[in-house]
Amino acid sequence: MKIPMNLVSVMNNTKWDELRLAMYELEPTPAWRTKCLENEYVTPWDCEWYYHFREGGYEITEWVEIRIESNDQKDCVLTELIRIHVPVEKITEGFRVYGYIWLGQPLEYAK
Repeated sequence: MKIPMNLVSVMNNTKWDELRLAMYELEPTPAWRTKCLENEYVTPWDCEWYYHFREGGYEITEWVEIRIESNDQKDCVLTELIRIHVPVEKITEGFRVYGYIWLGQPLEYAK
């Protein structure tokens, strides 16, 4: 797939795997869903990080949303996002980690 020129990759396979493994280790495991860059499909929520999350690779993942169910879970997820240093935005459901951003889109890291 050819990436549109107005999109910039901000993650790589190593960072996606760091995220995957960090979320897999949490108890309870937070739910996630991704948006496909190729067809804009947003997956249903899933809690299986070890196999499902990496299925098909990361090259067309525009973003992943991580759903938070409690303040304790929020603290644990945020701690891991800070540790692995990924581009993230707080959203109503929890957090959105970006794989690609649009040119000119502000980018922040968890803090």
